[in-house]
Amino acid sequence: MYQTTAALRSAFLEYFRTNGHQVVDSSSLVPGNDPTLLFTNAGMNQFKDVFLGEDKRNYTRATSSQRCVRAGGKHNDLDNVGYTARHHTFFEMLGNFSFGDYFKEDAINFAWNFLTKELKLPKERLCVTIYETDNEAYDIWSKKVGVAPENIIRIGDNKGAAYASDNFWQMGDTGPCGPCTEIFYDHGEHIWGGRPGTPEEDGDRFIEIWNIVFMQYNRQSDGAMNPLPKPSVDTGMGIERIAAIMQGVHSNYEIDIFQALIKKTAEILGVTDLENKSLRVISDHIRSCAFLIADGVMPSNEGRGYVLRRIIRRAVRHGNKLGATSSFFYKLVPTLIEVMGDAAKGLVATQAIVEKSLKAEEEQFARTLERGLGILDNALSGLKGDVLDGETAFKLYDTYGFPVDLTADVCRERDITVDEAGFKTAMAEQRSRAQAAGQFETDYNEGLKIDEQSGFVGYQELNNQATVTAIYKAGEPVDALNVGDEAVIVLNNTPFYGESGGQCGDKGVLLADGIEYQVADTQKYGQAIGHIGKLAEGSIVVGQSIATNVDKKLRHRTELNHSVTHLLHAALRQVLGTHVTQKGSLVDPERLRFDFSHFEGVKASELKEVEELVNTQIRRNHELKAEVMDIEQAKEKGAMALFGEKYDAEVRVVTMGDFSIELCGGTHVGRTGDIGLFKITSEGGIAAGIRRIEAVTGAAAMAYVAKQQASLEEAAALLKGDSASVITKLKAQLDKSKALEKELAQLKDKLAAATSADLAGEAVEVNGIKVLVKQLEGVDAGSLRGLQDELKQKLKSGIVVLGIAGDAKVNLIAGVTKDLTGKVKAGELVASIAVQVGGKGGGRPDMAQAGGSQPENLKGALDSVIPWITDKLA
Repeated sequence: MYQTTAALRSAFLEYFRTNGHQVVDSSSLVPGNDPTLLFTNAGMNQFKDVFLGEDKRNYTRATSSQRCVRAGGKHNDLDNVGYTARHHTFFEMLGNFSFGDYFKEDAINFAWNFLTKELKLPKERLCVTIYETDNEAYDIWSKKVGVAPENIIRIGDNKGAAYASDNFWQMGDTGPCGPCTEIFYDHGEHIWGGRPGTPEEDGDRFIEIWNIVFMQYNRQSDGAMNPLPKPSVDTGMGIERIAAIMQGVHSNYEIDIFQALIKKTAEILGVTDLENKSLRVISDHIRSCAFLIADGVMPSNEGRGYVLRRIIRRAVRHGNKLGATSSFFYKLVPTLIEVMGDAAKGLVATQAIVEKSLKAEEEQFARTLERGLGILDNALSGLKGDVLDGETAFKLYDTYGFPVDLTADVCRERDITVDEAGFKTAMAEQRSRAQAAGQFETDYNEGLKIDEQSGFVGYQELNNQATVTAIYKAGEPVDALNVGDEAVIVLNNTPFYGESGGQCGDKGVLLADGIEYQVADTQKYGQAIGHIGKLAEGSIVVGQSIATNVDKKLRHRTELNHSVTHLLHAALRQVLGTHVTQKGSLVDPERLRFDFSHFEGVKASELKEVEELVNTQIRRNHELKAEVMDIEQAKEKGAMALFGEKYDAEVRVVTMGDFSIELCGGTHVGRTGDIGLFKITSEGGIAAGIRRIEAVTGAAAMAYVAKQQASLEEAAALLKGDSASVITKLKAQLDKSKALEKELAQLKDKLAAATSADLAGEAVEVNGIKVLVKQLEGVDAGSLRGLQDELKQKLKSGIVVLGIAGDAKVNLIAGVTKDLTGKVKAGELVASIAVQVGGKGGGRPDMAQAGGSQPENLKGALDSVIPWITDKLA
């Protein structure tokens, strides 16, 4: 029963669904609108705003199986992954949550009953921990559940400070927190380790499988613990750990998911030893890498992309250790999709771009290894002694992605060792910097907290009568405003749209007798809509009745740009492929910006096709239909969800004919024909695998076209033609220009030949060798190389040094005939001159060039040539 991980996942969600919980899909691995996290690392992340009271859902109980990544910032155990039984970069967290609904007793009973009744785990193998002073939890476990006192372990502040305990959870230094209770499973006496709280607790015998957090306090910056008005519950159980127990194994890498990936990797690489640790590393890393790319993260040199790149390269390096001779990592994606079952729905839709991204990164890493070997070879060739310093080894690892074990292998072949202590010191310093960057600090009690709710009526009207329910000045609630005051005003209902989903907030004015409040922006604060602005006239008090007036022109222009993003999204998917998904947008009255996933630049022909497709839909004048429906019904209808957005059980679905259907809470035009015209102004990359299109619509698009037309007509006038003949005349001008350039080059060659004939006679003899040193005037720098060739031919045997001085610039060239390169090398000669003019250079023994930035020193530098050559020939 429940032998597969997929079956366990389904059983958990169904158990809590039948107990009144809303089943919520896993959120993205990239936390939406949360600057405090690098990656989603716990099941509660997507509900954080609910726990903080900044958001409300239409349910008070939820359950989920959340995808998590812990491989950056303070959650960074990357080097342990694959070598221990339970370290992973990617894992799934099963969880159930109560938002002010049930509390300790129900939470404990839900967990105990699922484990002992649904999964039928033997009670004698389970023990629990509680926070030392949480007597309420102790009584529930002992008196209600019936756990023997000796199996209930109190854990105090074992981390060196008040409330710093394995059994006291905190969202941050401030904010929601509370005691927790954990359930441990005993794997048996044959495995070393002791119960939690004992000296042997770090062993692998007793494994934590479920943590239940009781959020009952709000910790203040001064350390005060204020009781929360609505205590809540946050729980988590790693699916890999419970799967190991259900499948009768000890290591997570022995469960069905990992075994399938390990066997597939071994098959691809021709490996027979299935216990090899490198197979574990690869099987873990393909999960985090594939799902991160599916959620919009692309390999790069900073932030999330850098963490992803490190994980990919670690996997590829372990593949190389197993004998991989070509790209292999991306080939595991189909197996991953198969074994993850329903949890891989998002991965199925992005499979093509995931595989392409992994393959490209692996191929790039192969080139990096080649480059790293060259750099290492240079470092070793100049090494004094038989130890490579740790700083160099770390630079190769950190800057070039060159694995330290490969550095050690290369060194070993040359009887050189690596300073491992120095490497570890440099690594520790880098890790400390990474952790500091990853520990995003925030005070959850700071910022504007608004408990009021605002009804939004802006879909139907742009002005109405409303009541002021709250006023905030400088972040603090006040009862009234006077002329000149800047504030945030909350109304019971409003037609002003609060910024969200990429659409900017409305502007406008609030009016009453003798009152004028100018709204400069509108933002959402939880369930409230805040009108940010300044009181220009009169005074406003809480309870005031006031008229709302949205700026109609600005709203209309914003709606044109918003509606066309839906058409653009659909058109991109039709032209480029269904892997395209929206990764962000900005919609305001002036323009639109649309970010989307695509692995390469969009061709000009593709952009043209997209633009024509959007304008065709505009001309078809589709009616925009907006319907509110159940989220599952919307998905069945094929509605696209937007990146980073959170959706309730009921959603608003916007449809434009048979061309576009998306979940969207923004405002739109009545018909697509209202958009008038769509014009793309730019397209480019903003990150690996992410492209950006900027465009304009309506009157702005017409103005853009008019400006382009004016530029075309100006160009036509310069070419003495009209707009219809610009291309023909421009081609003719280019052909003429090429002919003139060719003629000029021929004349320069003739001039160089003539000049060389004159200059050759100025050569002097130094120890029997002809030497010509000359500062040239009126000669193009591009002619230097040809001129020195001519002069060497004229001299037959000799040395040539030429220099040109320009505005803050010097050009030098030195030539040595082949018979003399054993005595004088052009590279050494030109380098000795270049240093005197503030430059450097080099080249072959027979020809070398250099540049400098001190033309005033050229004469003296050239005067030094004869003495230098004399010394060289002595």
